[in-house]
Parts: sequence; C-alpha cells; structure tokens
Amino acid sequence: MTLNDIPTPAVVIDTARMNRNIDAMQRAADAAGFTLRPHAKTHKIPAIARQQLARGAKGICCQKPSEAAVFAEAGIDDIRLPYPVHPSKADQIFALMDRARVSIIVDDADVAAGWAEAMNRAGRTLDVLVKVDVGFHRCGVDPVSPEAPHLIALVDSLPGLALRGLLSHAGQGYHASSAAALKLIAEEEVNAMTRLAALMRERGVAIDEISVGSTPTARFSLAHQGPTELRVGNYVYFDRTQVGLGAASFDDCALTVVATVVSAHGDRVVIDAGSKTLTSDGARGFTPAPGYGAISASTAATLEPHDGLVIERLSEEHGVVRLAGDAPRLRPGDRVRVVPNHSCVVSNMVDTVFLADSEQVVEAVPVAARGRIV
Repeated sequence: MTLNDIPTPAVVIDTARMNRNIDAMQRAADAAGFTLRPHAKTHKIPAIARQQLARGAKGICCQKPSEAAVFAEAGIDDIRLPYPVHPSKADQIFALMDRARVSIIVDDADVAAGWAEAMNRAGRTLDVLVKVDVGFHRCGVDPVSPEAPHLIALVDSLPGLALRGLLSHAGQGYHASSAAALKLIAEEEVNAMTRLAALMRERGVAIDEISVGSTPTARFSLAHQGPTELRVGNYVYFDRTQVGLGAASFDDCALTVVATVVSAHGDRVVIDAGSKTLTSDGARGFTPAPGYGAISASTAATLEPHDGLVIERLSEEHGVVRLAGDAPRLRPGDRVRVVPNHSCVVSNMVDTVFLADSEQVVEAVPVAARGRIV
C-alpha cells in the first residue's frame, strides 16, 4: 500500500527521517555531555519513546499525569512532568510512582508544602525540581528574585520531597527574530540557571540537575557548560516552524499530512484537511510564513513545498488553498502533502498515524496518549 491508497486526511510519519532525527539529537547531547530526556507529548506513542530510550535517552517527559500513565503502563520507567501539577492530583501521581520513577516541578511554596503533606501521609518521597522563569514568563520563579532561593531551600527542607535540581524552558525562543537572537536566548537561559545553582550550592543546598531545553535553542544550549539535561520534544518530527527557526530543513520533517483535493474553482482549491487535522496554529520563524502549512503538490517522498500554494483559510474539515504564480493547477482527486506549522498539536488530533518508508505505508500505529490532558 502506498500513500496514494490510504484514506485522507492522514498523518504520516516518514520512519527514515524520524530515525535520523532521533539519532542526530542523541549524538549531539552525548557529545556535549548532556543527558537527553525527550518530551513524549510530541508523538504520544510508547513505541517511539522506546526507540528514543534505546538510542540512549535517560527517560522521557510527559505533560500531564494521564499522558504519563500511558507510557508507564507501556513499561517506560523514568518519567518527568515539567508541568506545575497540583497536589489535588496526588492519587494520579501515586499510581504513576507504583510503575515508574516520577519527578515533577514546583514554582510555588504552598504547592510544594501541599505535595510534602500528601507524600508524608502516604509514606512516600517525590523527586522535585524547581521551575525557573528564564524569560518566557509563563511558569517559574524569577531567578534573580528573593523568592527563588527561598523556594529552593524550602523544597530541600520539606520531608516527603527530594530536591533534584532546577528546570527551565526558554519558550521565548519560538519568537526569536534571528539565529543570533536564538543563540542569545540559550546563553541567557544557561547563565541564569548556573548562577542560581551556584548561589544555592554556596548556601549548602545540593543541585544535582540543571535541566534546560527547547528544540529551537537546543543547538546553542549544547555549546554551554553547566546544564546536565536537555529536554526537547519536537525534534523527533520537526515542522514548518522549526524550519522557519533554522532548527531543521524540510527534508528533516518526518510528520506530514496527506490530503486530497475535494473542490477546485479558479485560483482556489479545497483540501480535506481543516482545523481538525492541521490545527489553527500559525507558523513562526525568522521570516513571515503565511498560511497553515507548507504544501507539496504530490505525495512524493521528496518534500518540495510550493510557495504559490497557500492554505489561507481553515474550517473544521476544509482547507482553502490559494493558487498563485506558477502554482500547479490542482484538481479534485489530486493528493498533496502538507508539512504542518506545529506537529505536536497534529499528533493529538488523530487516533492513528501511518508509518511510511518513502512512499510505502509500513504500519498504522495508534496514538496511544491522544487526548490525555488531565
């Protein structure tokens, strides 16, 4: 069976590209002396997590306890939740701890105390890292505020909690305007984390781990001393945003959406992939990237997106494509291949992905952790 035989819209994973991406990031982390902990929220598939671990990854990250449960049930035994999980979810964490080594993050003193109370009642100890805000201003404590050393010392002192170290995410890298800006973001992240770690060590608090990471900044983070762990997720598939940020080329993009043209009128065609497949996420990068994905006008294994094909509008099941310049004149029944703007979200939109060797379909694989957002 080929990509022209599967029902559309279909999410397709090119296994050669995926394996190449896994190998390249592992080699880079190993060479820099970092442990690699991939974020499984990108693929949500235990079999792919096992491939990452087999190449040398230390463990995985999951975003929510229910997502982590899928991987723990599949035998993954080292799972980090770099998300501010509230103590009201203690029962979910206890269930995870019965199957795997689990660590979470905190960025609030009351939450830390709540976790300590829950663990003491259960006679358990939970590994914890303190989340540090290195400029994204989403979660985390300000590294230069008095709150940061106070919270770290508190976590270190609370019975029921075992302080593992510090964790950050330079998500602002997704909005960088140039490679030089990305490099600076990575440098600032490392500097903030290593300074704070040094301060705490001077105060007698052991900081065993400094965990950093995002796919756009990874290539620059690995050039620095100090961090011990790199967390990246999107690298396994890449997407149009990563191409725009210089982290990948289209030839690295392992996840694509195969879609069929269902309507054609003048300079407008409609494909059967709308917001329920491609998502409504826009692309980010150093230069503008209009539309909701980059389209190749065939299902050929070589991805050759055409600038004259722009997915300018989405409905739930319709992708409206404008044809400009020398764009091919697509007709109903033609198949196209789309590199989505954001592959992580696309993974969570479908029950099944198709693994492909070039244009040959190898296997249909369930997205086991799809929808696990609790």
